[in-house]
This record gives sequence, C-alpha cells and structure tokens, in this order.
Amino acid sequence: MPPIKFTLLALGSLFVILDPIAVIPAFVAMTTNDPPAAKLRMARLACSVACGVLMLFAGFGKLIFQVMGITLPAFQVAGSILLLRIAMDMLYAKRSKANETDEEVAEGTIKDDIAITPLGVPMLAGPGAISTALILLNQANGAMEVAILFGCIAFVCAVCYLTLALAVRGVAYLSPLALKLATRLFGLLLAAMAVQFVFDALLQTPFFKK
Repeated sequence: MPPIKFTLLALGSLFVILDPIAVIPAFVAMTTNDPPAAKLRMARLACSVACGVLMLFAGFGKLIFQVMGITLPAFQVAGSILLLRIAMDMLYAKRSKANETDEEVAEGTIKDDIAITPLGVPMLAGPGAISTALILLNQANGAMEVAILFGCIAFVCAVCYLTLALAVRGVAYLSPLALKLATRLFGLLLAAMAVQFVFDALLQTPFFKK
C-alpha cells in the first residue's frame, strides 16, 4: 500500500473511531461545575492518555494481552462497568466519586480522574480504537508505515483536544438548568452505551459465536 494511501486510511479510521464530537456531550455533562481552565486541563490530559494508550497497544498490544491472558472482550466489559458507574451518578445530576474525592475537595486540588477514566479510556481510547490501532499495525508495511501510524495517532488525538477545547468555550453560553438536564440525559445515554459495550463483548465470546 502506498504511504499516502496508508496515511489517509489511518487518519480516517482513527478519527471516526475516536469520534471526539460524540464525546462532547458527556464531557460537558461530567464537568459542569468545573472552571474552564480545569476543563482544558482535563481535556488535554485525556487526549494525552488516549494517545499514549493507543501507541502502547499499537506497539505492544498483542504481547500485553497474551502475557496477561486478557481478551479484548474482557477489556471491553471492564470499561463498560466504569462507564456505567459514572452514568448512574450523572442520572441523578450529582458529582461522581470517580470524579472527585472528599480529600481532593478539602485540599482544593485540580482533579484529573475523569480525564484518565472514563474520558481518556474508554471513551476515546476504547476497545474499538485499540482494535483499530492493532489492525492498522498489521496492515503497515515496513518501519516507515509504522512511523506514519504513530504520527497519525498523535495527530488525531491533537484534533480531539482542539475539539474538546472548542466545546469548553461554547458551554459558557448554556444555562445551569440546561446543563443539569443535559447531565441526566447523557447519563442515560452513557448507561445505554455501557450496556451495549457489554452486549458487543459477549457476542465476541465463543459461546455466543456458536
């Protein structure tokens, strides 16, 4: 495959599967009470984590799964449980303990919990994105295309950050009531997404394939 064709394939596949635009509603809902600077920090950290995870699995994913005896469906179910936990707190429009602990409130520190999970993993770098990175690695011919793949991962994650940063600036025009309503609505959607992830994972198991 010509390098330019592989580059376009990698960019298109990664952007579609990470889909930062679809992440915006949940990101806004989970950071309703945070100042813009904190939201930008979380968005930057989440995209950095997603980039690192995708590069890690693109380089060593198969080996990691084999050594630890982990299957992709198991990884998917684990991420779904985390998403469901966050979603239940969002449904009641309250702060999730996964987002903020009592110690963090007392110390006044800037939290990064939702940036790492669930925003960075699995909402951005989820099982689908990891699978895509592994598939693209298998299709890469030579060191040049492997380097192109890593460059595409970094570029797409940078675009994800710019997308979330634009959302942070736009949310200032929404009313608190609208944000609370959005929190509950997207909490329901996030819960449905988590359940769907579990169904998708089960369908990949030998029992359901039969």
